[in-house]
This record gives sequence, structure tokens and C-alpha cells, in this order.
Amino acid sequence: MATIVVKQVGSPIRRPAEQRATLIGLGLNKMHKTRELEDTPSVRGMINKIPHLVEIVEERG
Repeated sequence: MATIVVKQVGSPIRRPAEQRATLIGLGLNKMHKTRELEDTPSVRGMINKIPHLVEIVEERG
């Protein structure tokens, strides 16, 4: 199973509610917090919706 490590690099302050909800859906809610998530199309889509708030730190095979 492939996984990716995602880190929050932007603040959700003064962002639309949809973007804040996407962050919460990824399990991120504080600056510089990281999560290891399964590399699925739905997770990739969520990351692509908020590329200014998150970054992919590592992709594990």
C-alpha cells in the first residue's frame, strides 16, 4: 500500500469554509502538523484543491 506524508504549511485563517473543511478532512488543523495518508485518488484530489495550504513531504512506496 502506497502512502504519502502531507504537511500543513498555510493557515486556514481568512480562507473559505470549503478549504478549511478540506484541511479537517485530511486530518490537519494546526500549522506544521504532518499526517501519513493512503495514496488514493480522493486524497490526491483533496490535496490538489488546497496546494497553497499543504505540501507533500514524502511518498512511500
